[in-house]
Amino acid sequence: MKIGITCYPVYGGSGVVATELGKALASRGHCVHFIAYSMPFRLGHINENIRFHEVNVNTYPLFEYPPYTLNLTSKLVDTVKYEELDILHMHYAIPHATSAVLARQILALEGIRIPIVTTLHGTDITIVGQDPSFAPVVNYSINQSDGVTAVSEYLKEETLQSGDIKSHIEVIPNFIDTNRFKPLEKAHFKQAICPNGEKLLVHVSNFRPVKRAVEVVNVFHALRSDGYAVKLLLVGDGPDRVAAEHKARELGVYEEIRFLGKQEPVEEILSIADIFLMPSGSETFGLAALEAMSCGVPVVASDIGGLPELVVEGETGFLCDLGDIGAFTARAKELLDNPDLMKRMGKASRDRAVSEFDTDIIIPKYESYYESVRASVASAV
Repeated sequence: MKIGITCYPVYGGSGVVATELGKALASRGHCVHFIAYSMPFRLGHINENIRFHEVNVNTYPLFEYPPYTLNLTSKLVDTVKYEELDILHMHYAIPHATSAVLARQILALEGIRIPIVTTLHGTDITIVGQDPSFAPVVNYSINQSDGVTAVSEYLKEETLQSGDIKSHIEVIPNFIDTNRFKPLEKAHFKQAICPNGEKLLVHVSNFRPVKRAVEVVNVFHALRSDGYAVKLLLVGDGPDRVAAEHKARELGVYEEIRFLGKQEPVEEILSIADIFLMPSGSETFGLAALEAMSCGVPVVASDIGGLPELVVEGETGFLCDLGDIGAFTARAKELLDNPDLMKRMGKASRDRAVSEFDTDIIIPKYESYYESVRASVASAV
């Protein structure tokens, strides 16, 4: 198939998933066309089965805000027409699915019928979709898509309850390349970070307030105050990094924490972690947690959103009430006090990632879904 994929190309879960999906599809012989305003950050390089089409956003004195949705629509029309795409896969309802629906209407005037699959990732429903000013457009874009997928059962139910959604929603979870994200022998790296044999806590996020990075610092401080020999790596960057740094200085633990900023490849960091902390206030799936699990790291996370579908309580990690610093601290202590438990949970995490979320398990589900959507559209013509 010739598949067009549009996503936000920046650092974040949806962009990562869309990019890795495209790369995986290309490796299976499909021709994948990325259509975005910049090269997806995880794309790396273009191979013979991957193309990139840049959406140029022109500025005019008339427009206070450049009309990106219309620029994207025009690029979608051109790419579908001249590259003879078989299907469009849009990640996020607005503006991407909105642009695709408009592009489909324009192409129909020339006798071209392009199927549209929209994948919902989270904030397009849990934040944007609940804004009354956007809700009609979100609902329309979803309902006009030929196929709709969500990354978790939680997100599916949130979508159906949040608006006037008539479309069937297929749940296809996020996935991981378990050959890339796997336990690696990095003893020298661990020794450099933890020279006295300390245990290592890791948190990876985009440091938006919803990720609650400051709470990670609070948990770390509580463990240090109770005499635990631990270090902390904070990976990523965003608006709450300054707040996390300030809290670390305020609590006197700044020197025991390393703020690493955005890092690729993150699997090398995860391979030396003992515990992965994820106190998020909202997670429709939890891709960062899956990456940690695939590297054999037990996860202590908030019991919210799609995380209970990923983290098996008491088996691959622990789930805590949102904002309960005491519970996060207690669960971390339980792992630190019991090396056998930590090892057992780490192995269970790895096994679950391989058996349930590996690329070779999930990508065929997308291929099958594409074919069913194409067949449905063809039969309706």
